[in-house]
Amino acid sequence: EFMNTSVETAKEEGYAMTMLGRKRNLRDINSKSGLARSMAERMAMNTPIQGTAADMIKIAMIRIDAALREGNFKTKMVLQVHDELVFDMPKDEVDTVIPIIEKLMREAIPDLAVPIVVETDKGDNWLEAH
Repeated sequence: EFMNTSVETAKEEGYAMTMLGRKRNLRDINSKSGLARSMAERMAMNTPIQGTAADMIKIAMIRIDAALREGNFKTKMVLQVHDELVFDMPKDEVDTVIPIIEKLMREAIPDLAVPIVVETDKGDNWLEAH
């Protein structure tokens, strides 16, 4: 139902939108070309989900960066990989900084109907952290 509604709304409006109101124009949503139309329909279904996730991680990154600066931490955010953030973190900051990061990621978009689960791990390199 959600997918069908997303496509129908996009056909009427000409765009799809994330939960935070960011619009993605879909110029081919009413195209006569079946291939172009189906690609736009897929974008109409994906944008509310993946676009909102992208909005969420960006908000979390901004807030985490501010918290790290305000706390004068040596921890540095070094990489985003899809819905994952990678940090270079001194061992003496782990117990303090990880809970801050988890909280800010969970609360990037408040009052969602489903809980946001944030998992963390650590290691001497990215491979070990997985």
